[in-house]
Amino acid sequence: MDLLGEAALMLATFLFFWMVLSRWQQMRQKKMPPGPMPLPFIGNLLQLSPENIYRSLMKLSEKYGPVFTIYLGSRPIVVLRGYEAVKEALVDQAEAFSGRGKLAMFDWLFQGYGLPFCTGPRARELRRFSIMTLRNFGMGKRSMEERILEEINFLLDTFRSIQSAPIEPTYFLYRSVSNVISSITFGHRFDYKDPEFTSLQNMMLESIRFTATRWGQIYDMFSGVVHHLPGPHHKALQKLSEMEDFFMKKAKANQETLDPNAPRDFMDCFIVKMQKESEEPNSHFFLKSLVINTIGIFFAGTETISSTLRYGFLILLKYPEVAGKMQKEIDLVIGRNRSPTMKDCSQMPYTEAVICEILRYTSQLPIGVSRHVMWDTQFRGYTIPKGTEVFPLLGSVLKDPNHFERPEAFDPQHFLDENGKLKMNDAFMPFSVGKRACLGQELARMEVFLFFTSILQNFCCESVVPREEIDITPKLIGFVSVAHSYEIRFIPR
Repeated sequence: MDLLGEAALMLATFLFFWMVLSRWQQMRQKKMPPGPMPLPFIGNLLQLSPENIYRSLMKLSEKYGPVFTIYLGSRPIVVLRGYEAVKEALVDQAEAFSGRGKLAMFDWLFQGYGLPFCTGPRARELRRFSIMTLRNFGMGKRSMEERILEEINFLLDTFRSIQSAPIEPTYFLYRSVSNVISSITFGHRFDYKDPEFTSLQNMMLESIRFTATRWGQIYDMFSGVVHHLPGPHHKALQKLSEMEDFFMKKAKANQETLDPNAPRDFMDCFIVKMQKESEEPNSHFFLKSLVINTIGIFFAGTETISSTLRYGFLILLKYPEVAGKMQKEIDLVIGRNRSPTMKDCSQMPYTEAVICEILRYTSQLPIGVSRHVMWDTQFRGYTIPKGTEVFPLLGSVLKDPNHFERPEAFDPQHFLDENGKLKMNDAFMPFSVGKRACLGQELARMEVFLFFTSILQNFCCESVVPREEIDITPKLIGFVSVAHSYEIRFIPR
């Protein structure tokens, strides 16, 4: 390189450093929360472990407090740790913190259309419609119980056919839970061996697993550059593109066979709404929105619930005495001759406490789904500029030592009083809180209760390794908390 080229490179490097430092100082002048000084381009990457971002953030909070700022690349992120900080933001200032943050790979697909990643009037309208439609199809009602129990019976038959052989439970639970939401979105369930259904499962699993890898975290931080480079992100994006094609095909099939007076599923209801608002230029109901919104509901209705079940059975293998107490309560309240119902919940405090503790301990999304502030927001003496992203650390709430006596231990007593009755805790927010709380939490609670009680009513769970070797500590990968791999035997009672 000649002297002129070297001089140009040095000048460009100097200007880049100057711009980043200048931006950092400007943010500080606006009284942003404190935090480590970012480096040009990479931000605070050196202070964060892509394999364990949550723990990295918790460690930084020990130095900077419950409200602090980090940079993912050039993006400033305000981090909230603990019940008090998260509640003040998501509940006390719910509207200000109601914007949805970024997740680069899914933003590439959703493009602001689907409910999980849209903001403002579109989010409010789609949320209102989705909640109403899900309730019309039975969410929280007896009809939904019947759908879930029908699917559970297929799963129980599958377990019986295996004849107590050890299995890795991921796909069994994933397919069964996915079929529950399929009955709502598509109006029918799939046979477990249906190649179309198997293909859909693979698309979902591969794309969600990519977000939890080191490369997935790097893509999220630097998507503007990494997107144009070779790497595994292209395969993950291809899976999302195939998923969009799958749902588009389903949507068009529904359009062709629609009876507006007798909608069969969520897609039909959305299409009816599209037709009613076809002349409105600012309508949020159109074909792309239908496809993306349905994908979002399908993802949410499959991934978190199946992961909770998978993790929960690992915990029961570690603590067989807990499973034994649940089975005694099941036998006492339900017996062996009928299926569980949601009416049984109120008479089963120990089972309910175990399920709540599973949801608390596993903390499926410990970082939470990111938000952004809708306007310049005053918070605890700081000014958070409009559009700034926020990470509400739900894991820090679910394991807040001020609210749970043994936060790092699995202990159903967290949800039982001295008389063995169920007690709730304000810091129990596994589905988040506020205006962007999970809209399907009623369905999730129903599924988790019915799946656990139905399986334990019919089977004993047995580990293939000694309980001392079972590791139930969360395997934190990127933004997700997952269970370690394991095998289990379901032995008929």
